[in-house]
Amino acid sequence: MKIIAGNWKMNGTPEENIARLRGIKEAVKPTQNKIIVFPPFLSVPDAVSVLADSDIAIGAQNCYPRPDGAFTGEVSVTMLKGVGCAYCLVGHSERRQYFAESDDFLREKVIAVAEAGMIPVFCVGESEEQRENGSYRRVLAGQIKNVLSGLKLEKEEIYIAYEPVWAIGTGKTATPEDADETMGMIREILRDIGQPDDLYLLYGGSAKPANAEALLSRKNIDGLLIGGASLKPDDFAAMAAVQL
Repeated sequence: MKIIAGNWKMNGTPEENIARLRGIKEAVKPTQNKIIVFPPFLSVPDAVSVLADSDIAIGAQNCYPRPDGAFTGEVSVTMLKGVGCAYCLVGHSERRQYFAESDDFLREKVIAVAEAGMIPVFCVGESEEQRENGSYRRVLAGQIKNVLSGLKLEKEEIYIAYEPVWAIGTGKTATPEDADETMGMIREILRDIGQPDDLYLLYGGSAKPANAEALLSRKNIDGLLIGGASLKPDDFAAMAAVQL
């Protein structure tokens, strides 16, 4: 089984996304893979409704780690769970970059999502400069240790998505070999902090139909977190159909 997840980011009006959801429901054929879509907040209820009689799960792109309170504009894990979300992204590079989300805050989110009975998809990754100057292992180790150290992690209760920042929305993609090597490094880091090294690891960085099978065939890559290609039902369905 592979995990094929689509992060729609801030794209689509509610009407456009209903059409996209219907397209995905029709295009994605029964598979042993686990399929998840992460629509914008306003389209989550529509996703739950349109995909109700399918095997496609629903996730949220973000959350606030308090159940309720005076946090104008935020959406709590309680709300997300109540509307039908089973997954939630935590620590996507765009949240770190544009909204200055700290490791301490992300740790709160991981804990809150898990305590709500949802599965956090915790994102880590390095910039192009960090990749080129060789500091990426230290960067990844810091992100993982600061957020996950001391937590009780189980394989079915958290996913980790490796997203090289330099390959997100740029058209660049880490080679399958590079992605596999770095994700093997992530497993080593997990062992170093006393966590299971067999957690599901997803690759996120300009994955598309043309490279999906090559990426998914690598031993350390358990799935894909797909950006732009997940907005196209036929492309997303093609990636969901990869069987290995």
